[in-house]
Amino acid sequence: MASPPTTRDPWLDNAKMALVTLVVIGHSWTLLAPNVVDDQLYDFLYAWHVPAFVFVTGYLSRGFAWNRDRLWQLFRTVVVPYVVFECVLALFRIYVGGEQLEDLFADPHWPMWYLSALFFWRLLTPVFRPLWGGVAVAVVISLLAGLRAGDTLDMARVLGLLPFFVMGLKATPERLELLRARRVKVAAALTLVAIFFLAMGTDRWASTEWLYYRSQYGELEASDTRAFLIRAVLLLVGTLGAWSFLALVPRINGWFTRMGAWTLVVYLFHGFVVKSAEYAGWPGWATHHQGASLVLTTAGAAGLALLLAWGPVARRLDNVVDPLGYAERHIVDAVALHAVKDAAEDHAEVLVATIAEATDPDKPEPEPSGQNR
Repeated sequence: MASPPTTRDPWLDNAKMALVTLVVIGHSWTLLAPNVVDDQLYDFLYAWHVPAFVFVTGYLSRGFAWNRDRLWQLFRTVVVPYVVFECVLALFRIYVGGEQLEDLFADPHWPMWYLSALFFWRLLTPVFRPLWGGVAVAVVISLLAGLRAGDTLDMARVLGLLPFFVMGLKATPERLELLRARRVKVAAALTLVAIFFLAMGTDRWASTEWLYYRSQYGELEASDTRAFLIRAVLLLVGTLGAWSFLALVPRINGWFTRMGAWTLVVYLFHGFVVKSAEYAGWPGWATHHQGASLVLTTAGAAGLALLLAWGPVARRLDNVVDPLGYAERHIVDAVALHAVKDAAEDHAEVLVATIAEATDPDKPEPEPSGQNR
């Protein structure tokens, strides 16, 4: 992302940074050995934190329009990073990790699905934002998407998570202000506790795979009626969890807030570290140290997110995330420097000419203004 503007909403930046940190933690938990505690925490997290991230993304996309500037920004900040990191991460996984990957670009790999989804969601913004009943339409699309939507450009997730994005589009600062009420915060805390206990039975009424919104109902071995019901419950739980999280996010402004400007840097770079830990054998160690591995993995993931969002690191990594923006800034600086140089040369020429004229010995003396008496 570009450098933060002078005025930002600290609440949104706090929410973004907290959510991207949870993304890193969630991806890091895949390195742990399966057990009841870790699985419950994982299902609890994935029941609401991705919906919350999508909701915030929708809220921040409300100003998108089909005009030249916005479309260029979409290409520069979404399409280009997708192509760059899909290539780099795939090469890393193939040549460092020895993995086998297929359908490069057409089937986004691991975290890259979010950029693919963001591209389509942004294009749909001018359609859904003014649409009356847009959330209901998005819910119907999400329910039906599980029947046919597939892996190509992760269209299953694009359509499955669409309701959360549209809810973000429909949100307003005035509506979000309602989340600040004390009674809402109490209800939010109780809701997250309820979702935590609900996650204890995920495998009894669904499975973790449902939380990814990426598989067709037939692959999940559920009838259409049951699948519609499960998807509807997950949409409701995701909505309540997302709102509850946002209600509890502090609105103070500090060092954590400033890191919220660099969430895309964190999102795109953390995968290299997580995969490196996998290739280095961390899952094997975690299998024999389950309690310690949960604590260390969680703490390490949070620390990684904070490191990547630290200003001196993030500003340098952002040049890779936004190479066209980096080039544009250098071109502008070069043009400005050239203009300054030309102006300086012009002023120098005028100054030299003035000095030469003043010191010319052949120059006649000025006539006195009056006569001597």
